[in-house]
Amino acid sequence: MLKLKIAIATYGHTAALKDGRVAIKGVAADFLEINPIIAAFRRMVRDVEFDVCEMAPATYMIARAAGAPFKALPVFIFRRFHHAGIVCRSDSGIRRPKDLEGKKAGVRAYSVSTGIWTRGILADEYGLDNSKVTWVVDDEEHVTTLQLPGNVIKAPAGQSLVSMMADGQLQAAFTGPAGIGRAGAPKDGWEASAAAKPADVYKELIPDAARLEAEWFRRTGIYPVHGLIVVKDSLLAAHPWLARSLFDAFSKAKALYLKHLSAGEVNSDVDRSYVQLSRTVGDPLPYGLKANRPAIDALIRYSYQQGLLPKNYAAGEMFVDPQA
Repeated sequence: MLKLKIAIATYGHTAALKDGRVAIKGVAADFLEINPIIAAFRRMVRDVEFDVCEMAPATYMIARAAGAPFKALPVFIFRRFHHAGIVCRSDSGIRRPKDLEGKKAGVRAYSVSTGIWTRGILADEYGLDNSKVTWVVDDEEHVTTLQLPGNVIKAPAGQSLVSMMADGQLQAAFTGPAGIGRAGAPKDGWEASAAAKPADVYKELIPDAARLEAEWFRRTGIYPVHGLIVVKDSLLAAHPWLARSLFDAFSKAKALYLKHLSAGEVNSDVDRSYVQLSRTVGDPLPYGLKANRPAIDALIRYSYQQGLLPKNYAAGEMFVDPQA
């Protein structure tokens, strides 16, 4: 049996792998608990610490382009749309996405996947020139060698995106994991800042996002990807069966999860989100290159357009196809 150190978080669709209900053929898996899982991304990018690891897709592609010795499987373990989640101050003069030009907008890190997806949508759908927006960040990029475009600046020492948005230094910002009020942030951050001001101070840049997201998906086939699985190149070369074995195991674990959801076993906000998404996309967690090609091609293109990749890579340069 091939012994592998595997760093993935526990989700509904990975739980059966981690608790042993689904085995990985030919593999003795040592599942490592890394909390928060984002720490594993950095450890894998910087030290190649694990054999198999969860990773943000943009982080992976940037690292791969810089020579990282691991490659992705088309197993995407988190999904969501991105028309919602960027807000602007009501006194900013921003009434439509194009009005972001000439303004300052906050995002946790420039290479965070949510930011890349949203900026790409704003450019494709609304004509925004992202190079004319000053993007303000307050966290480090996972790939430390990444050279950021000139219109990306660091928040001043002692200031956060929350405080800069509250006092008007920023006219717009991402909410949630990509920016202010991100998951795990203290409750006295975004929430307190918003509570201290009139309810209409911060407005969604794109109203009626859910309807627009569904229409966009029907028109483009793009269902944004997050969180993928990477495997060391040396292991893929030495064990040609490994990619398919991992893919099949992740697929079996996902099938068990979806069976529970279809039976009405909905126990969390994440579960409810996937049930809701399934009404638009069908399978809320599709795996494989073919099923995800529109999203993969879009994310590569957006990353290239935003100065994060040196070229517009082909999907096969970034992903193993375990079904080939």
